Amino acid sequence: MLARALGFWALTAAIVNVTIGGSIFAIPAILYAALGPAAPLAFVVGALIFLPIVLCFASAGSRITSTGGPYSYVDAAFGRFPGFLLGSVFWISNVAGSASMAALLTMQLTHGIPVLGEPIPRSLFLLAVYVSLVMLNVRGVRLGALTVMVFAACKTIPLFLLGVVGLPHVHVEYFRIAHAPTFVSIGSSLVIVVFAYSGIETALAPSGELRDPARAVPRAALVGVAVVIALYVALQILAQGVRGPRRTGNDAPLATVADILVPGGGRLLLLVASLSLVGVLQGDLLGSSRLLYALARDGHLPAALASVSDRHRVPIAAIIVHAGVAWLLASAGTFTELALVSGGAFCLVYIGVCAAAWRLQRDDRVDTSVPFRLRGGPLIPAVGITALVGVLATLRRAEWIAIGSALVALMILYGLTRRKRES
Repeated sequence: MLARALGFWALTAAIVNVTIGGSIFAIPAILYAALGPAAPLAFVVGALIFLPIVLCFASAGSRITSTGGPYSYVDAAFGRFPGFLLGSVFWISNVAGSASMAALLTMQLTHGIPVLGEPIPRSLFLLAVYVSLVMLNVRGVRLGALTVMVFAACKTIPLFLLGVVGLPHVHVEYFRIAHAPTFVSIGSSLVIVVFAYSGIETALAPSGELRDPARAVPRAALVGVAVVIALYVALQILAQGVRGPRRTGNDAPLATVADILVPGGGRLLLLVASLSLVGVLQGDLLGSSRLLYALARDGHLPAALASVSDRHRVPIAAIIVHAGVAWLLASAGTFTELALVSGGAFCLVYIGVCAAAWRLQRDDRVDTSVPFRLRGGPLIPAVGITALVGVLATLRRAEWIAIGSALVALMILYGLTRRKRES
């Protein structure tokens, strides 16, 4: 059995840490390329889409306290096989997201270490990063959670300071919209924004290690996501308003802003970006390994993934497998490719969570004494599902093929595991 060692502050830090990944250091340029001066609106619209989703997470997470996060919610609401399907898509989104952050880490570091742009040095560097994180995580959840809190502070404080210093230098004329963006560009941008806002589901995966989840989950979800939204909108405005349209297109826009405001500040921000990326990789490994553990614990995946170490009570095999797959994807893919796959898969996960939140509340299913209750019956889940279906309609064939192929592979493994257990 896993130890309940995480509280409100650790969970809030985990949400902020995993959500404010290194993507914020590259996404302003990607959104500007797609939407032009209207790019900040993508984060605002994304926040409106995300609000009902966060409320559904708060409701479901205050009712179901077993390790697994969204997988556990859907399993409790709809049964084992729907739970397995949701859990599989959840893991696909997480491992692709981790890989995208790792790919972005090497992309950022090539500004100071050009050799990391070469395939073999890049792959070896990423292997060293993931091995280091595995060694940290196998020493216990308390140490992993403390590391998450340290990383969250190290990246959030400098970004807030950058926002405070830079906002007075924003030029309003850089936000004048001459031409309306196309439907395709809006859709792809919202997929990227959903990816940028994702993180709460991974932070909630270790629910079986939370103290007083009925109180901690709703409060941490609302506080953590509010911090993230405010920071993302401010930094997108900052990236465009200080730099202008001619210099918004490179892959390190916030570092350029820092150089404009404080000579030499760009190098410091690249260091912050690197710490941020390592921090989100740590937060993902802490949460996503527990998802693999939960799927194996419930008989969906090989039993070895559910083994827990005697000394530190952590799922070592699940930690190693998640890190290994993420490393392979990061070595082969690019940030944008992996982010689109991850963002699309996250939309599917969030649809499942919205449906589960309503079903659990309607059936009055609860593992705690004081669950968070959604107002308006099915209204909030329905709004969330409708918005997410609209975002999914813009996914390209390549993203659907990647998500579908990974899901088929997991279903084959599921079938083999079931056959072995029944024989």
